[in-house]
Amino acid sequence: MGVAMKNKIWRGGRAILLAGTLGLAAVSAKAENLADALASAYNTSGLLEQNRALLRAADEDVGIAVARLRPVLDFLIRVQRTYNKAGVNSIVTSRTNSNPMAAQLSLDWLLFDNGQSRLLQEAAKATVLATRQQLLGFEQQVLFRAIAAYLNVLLQQESVRLQGNNLRVLGEELRAAQDRFDVGEVTRTDVALAQSRVAEARANLVAARGALENARAEYTAVVGRPPQNLSPVPRLPAPPASVASATAVALRQHPDIIAAQYAVESNELQVRASSAGLGPKLNAGAQIGLTERLDNSGYSRDATASLTLSQRIYQGGALNAGVRKAMAQRDASRANLLTVQKNVRQDVDDAFVRLQVAQASLAATSEQIRAARVAFDGIREEATLGARTTLDVLAAEQDLLDAETARISAASERSIALYQLLLVQGVLTAEQLGLAVQLYDPTLYYNLAKTAPAGTSKQSKDLDRVLKALGRN
Repeated sequence: MGVAMKNKIWRGGRAILLAGTLGLAAVSAKAENLADALASAYNTSGLLEQNRALLRAADEDVGIAVARLRPVLDFLIRVQRTYNKAGVNSIVTSRTNSNPMAAQLSLDWLLFDNGQSRLLQEAAKATVLATRQQLLGFEQQVLFRAIAAYLNVLLQQESVRLQGNNLRVLGEELRAAQDRFDVGEVTRTDVALAQSRVAEARANLVAARGALENARAEYTAVVGRPPQNLSPVPRLPAPPASVASATAVALRQHPDIIAAQYAVESNELQVRASSAGLGPKLNAGAQIGLTERLDNSGYSRDATASLTLSQRIYQGGALNAGVRKAMAQRDASRANLLTVQKNVRQDVDDAFVRLQVAQASLAATSEQIRAARVAFDGIREEATLGARTTLDVLAAEQDLLDAETARISAASERSIALYQLLLVQGVLTAEQLGLAVQLYDPTLYYNLAKTAPAGTSKQSKDLDRVLKALGRN
């Protein structure tokens, strides 16, 4: 095989390799883009469904706290049969039988509890707001995992293309070495070196295909369907100008910080509620009863009404222990808020540095590819003149492959680093990304449940329809 023909074969293989590396293959009309993957992850995430249900449970706690200041009605129906026989020294003196039926309706209404119930309502509302922010935090995690899975599939696809094209190029190198050996231009050692590199390339291709299958499995798990002809990554969002500006956004918007702030507020209200629980309570009571004998021998009716002022004075030390426990939980939530703020600051710093490193690495690998290609071309030409060995050519080929592999890895790393920076700033949400999804509205269920509607009310029926739509009935 002539030198010109061998160079032509190599350039053709390298052109294919470069096209695969840069992702220039045509994309069909059915290609799936990153926004599609994120929308699917948002709509199918079991983690989000789980935490939405937990938020609805927190909403119900507000209604339960509201119900504390509403009257409690109880009814009782009792049917009884009594038989009595009495006597002295085996002489029966009396026998009685009774078959009474009693019906009773009672009411108990807490009129005053030193403000404890109102404080518990406000604490439950603060807990709802904290839970909403926690839901946003889980939403960010789901979307970031989907982004990472999408980018990893693209990365592994490029790696498979790169390794496949490299195997084809090395196969041409092996055939060229064999042809040159046949005419006595090189030794059997050169052929063996080429065979060794081909075998290594085959192993690398198998490993790359395995990594691609793992990436596809992760994508399917988080997005809810297998990847189908993924589009290249779209234009990336503009990064923040500085780490200070990124930190300022994170301290204002990160859901973990806001959730911790609401947790502090809720625990402070719990302390006040516990203290208020030491005070007096005023209850109104009413009761209506009917007792009637089933043998029609008589009946009785009664009704009572009462006002009761009570205060528990001593409970073995449990009263003050409850207050101290609430204070300890408040102090713990305050400390947690400081910890969360510090962690967010550190996460922003780490993500910003990661992005800078990725950008620098991307620029460096571009220069590395340019230099490696020049070196390979030169060594290749020198080898045709006998100034370089086959080992030199194969080593240069490996250097170029390593540079191109580093380039696609650096490009993927830069994308992930940028989205991670959005994550730690607290802005990687479906709303702020503008995803084409029906956003979950946490206020819809809350507004229906917060007043603890009665089971026969229109509001309660609306709640039933919401739960049915959610697939819970």
